[in-house]
Amino acid sequence: MLDQPINNEARLLLQVADGDEKAFSSLYYIYHHRLVIYLYQLTSSREFSEEIVQDVFCKVWDNRKQLPEVKNFQLWLFIVSRNHALNCLRKLVKERQEKQLWEKQQFNFSAPFDITAEDRLQLIDKAIKQLPPQQKKVFILSRYKRRKYVEIANELNLSKETVKSYLQIATSSIRKYVDSHMPLLLLLLLY
Repeated sequence: MLDQPINNEARLLLQVADGDEKAFSSLYYIYHHRLVIYLYQLTSSREFSEEIVQDVFCKVWDNRKQLPEVKNFQLWLFIVSRNHALNCLRKLVKERQEKQLWEKQQFNFSAPFDITAEDRLQLIDKAIKQLPPQQKKVFILSRYKRRKYVEIANELNLSKETVKSYLQIATSSIRKYVDSHMPLLLLLLLY
């Protein structure tokens, strides 16, 4: 009698490995809530926990052919989720530190001059206009319309990973554009 849930899960994993979307939905339904609760303890954010669960299940689906090799799926799933959450948190901390450093540098650089917030916003707007069309759409939907990666991916018919990549590239391009044009803006203000 004790082997039945394990056998059912093993059968479910085989079905998912064969590309059965209903079996995958069942697997998702079984673990979703427990994973969100577990990840919430690490992240203190329900939204962030939900996003991580989505990412992990995308990885499960992408690597479904290896599922029959997994001996203890629940343990494996929780370890993969924990590791992904920790990687995301490290990345978030790094991005915040870089942003704070960048803001500090910009403040220190522009403090002796009279560069207004409006001047900075105009420069950022110009940087956004320089982006390739798809990156621009992704950036605007994410940063201005506050859409989630999944929503953007569905709307633009892209994968979630492509959306993340476009957003990272766009943010980097905007930063570089602003950095390279800030001295020019200062010169124009001085004359």
